Amino acid sequence: MAKRLLVTGGTGFVAGSVIVQGTAAWEVHALSRSAPVFAKPGLHWHQVNGVARADWETVFRDIAPCAVIHTTAMADIDYCEEHEEACHAVNTRFTAELAEAAAGCGAKFVYCSTDNVFDGEQGPYGEDDPCAPVNYYGRSKRLAEQAAESSGADWAVARLSLVMGLPIFGKGNAFLTRMLSVLNRDEVLGVPPAEIRSPIDVISLGKALLELAENDFTGYLHLAGNDILPRVELLRRIAARFGYPPELIEARDPQDLTGRAPRPRDVSLLNHRARQVLRTPFCGVDEGLDHILSKR
Repeated sequence: MAKRLLVTGGTGFVAGSVIVQGTAAWEVHALSRSAPVFAKPGLHWHQVNGVARADWETVFRDIAPCAVIHTTAMADIDYCEEHEEACHAVNTRFTAELAEAAAGCGAKFVYCSTDNVFDGEQGPYGEDDPCAPVNYYGRSKRLAEQAAESSGADWAVARLSLVMGLPIFGKGNAFLTRMLSVLNRDEVLGVPPAEIRSPIDVISLGKALLELAENDFTGYLHLAGNDILPRVELLRRIAARFGYPPELIEARDPQDLTGRAPRPRDVSLLNHRARQVLRTPFCGVDEGLDHILSKR
């Protein structure tokens, strides 16, 4: 009998990569508030009303997973800044309660965190560098990391860098989808010139998370690509690969972007530890785009 894997945020961008690749070795149970959007042998959907413990606790107990990959998040940084209570409920409290449930049934708990736990002043960052988030989204995720660590579960916190890719199913929350929507209208896309990231493609990310769910690694791990570069350069390279004029990507001062919460400048992540403890190969931007385009 295949081992049971619970993936939260089942209709989301990162979860889609995990689910599609995970059914080869796992009995995958996808948890989401949205209705099922995809059918596949070995995949079971569980629709719940929300993130309160009463909404999902019975389902969790019935599944009795061997591992949990927790991708659910309120990830709109600007919205989180204006709605702290709602952000805390999803990003922090739900994570803490889910980690406790994982500890109760002996499941490995893999939590998807973010590069935004760092302040961006001393990048690139290793796993042991001090955290000092500059926005509420980052603070909520840092509190969730600490909750996972103290839960008593067999745990791993995967800090994700900027994730490149297109949703495998559903809409997801992929920046590339939003970017292509703007470029399809021949509109200029403004990008802060000083922000530096270490993007990872969603295919490699899914493989790495699945590996974390089954191995014995405990601790913090940075899942990032091999290249570190400004977002402007990254988006221009992506535009060119998808057949759009790179000049449609325009450097624009964040002060000109209304309603924008603070962003860290350089939260590029070092993936040295991940390359040591995981079999999953990590790649640069161009190879990552090859992966994405091969699935298009």
